[in-house]
Amino acid sequence: MLTRRRLLALSGVALSGAALALAGGPLSPARAAPPPIRLGILQFGSAAWEVAAMGALGLDAANGVTLDVTRYANNDAGRVAFMAGAADAIVSDLLWAARVRADGRDLVYIPFSSSEGAVMVPKGSPIRSVADLAGKRLGVAGGPLDKSWLMLKATAQEKAGLDLQTAAQPVFAAPPLLAAELEAGNLDAALIYWTFAARLEPKGFRQMLTVEEMVKGFGLAHEPTLVGYVFDGAFARANPGTVAAFAAASRATKTALADPAGSGPGWTAARAQMQAGDEATFEALRRGFLAGIPRLSLVEEQTLAEQLYAVLVKLGGAKLVGSATRLPADLYFQPPAAR
Repeated sequence: MLTRRRLLALSGVALSGAALALAGGPLSPARAAPPPIRLGILQFGSAAWEVAAMGALGLDAANGVTLDVTRYANNDAGRVAFMAGAADAIVSDLLWAARVRADGRDLVYIPFSSSEGAVMVPKGSPIRSVADLAGKRLGVAGGPLDKSWLMLKATAQEKAGLDLQTAAQPVFAAPPLLAAELEAGNLDAALIYWTFAARLEPKGFRQMLTVEEMVKGFGLAHEPTLVGYVFDGAFARANPGTVAAFAAASRATKTALADPAGSGPGWTAARAQMQAGDEATFEALRRGFLAGIPRLSLVEEQTLAEQLYAVLVKLGGAKLVGSATRLPADLYFQPPAAR
């Protein structure tokens, strides 16, 4: 059978790559497609909002990013998956990333959100300062070594000479339970994560003291971004362009969500993940998300993180930071062009 390939060969015409493609022959090896990123996120966390908005706005595809998303019920489940190699990246806090890196696990950190949390009280509460927490039933999310609790204790000690561990009545529990107990009147105040604080605002509760205000009380000009995407170091080294593209898609998504003129589809997709039953709750959550968008340069982030980390080392010691007495070098991901 005289095929097109045979005809060209008999005519003495050399087949170019394009001609071979038309003839159905092999092409020269093409650049391999970027691998998908196996991303682990909380079921209803703010990263799920961003991922949903990213997809709705087409910013993952526009940046050449493919995500293989797994949702976890809590942070511990995501961390276990990451440590076991079942996820290329998760969302976690800077302190955990630094401790794990110091213990020998290769990873890199990309800032995601500076929204942290606050001490919430009923709107009509007489509690106006840390001094007023003396003798009060105080809910604390995250446990006795949570960084926010340590900073609150240090703030109370410095501002009012109070040891909240003994002067108040701290109760440690999961954020949803603490929020419910505060609503029921079984707590006088609660130090909880920002999403739970935002949900309380439309219900008549107010912020008495934010984590950002605590951080500034330690002499820092700004709060560093303490929540980020944590990537496996081997994956990041093997695929720096892919990780950089994801970071760019994340930034572009935040920029779009912050633009009232063009954020409609993004927020529609995000809201489907937010469990916001009413407009007031949605608006409170949206404000909190936008307030947490990182706005510092990478150099500024690192400098502030090192300063705050030094404070946390003094407050929590080895129980908090493990062997990482200083913020590990090269913890932050550096895009290829910046190397």
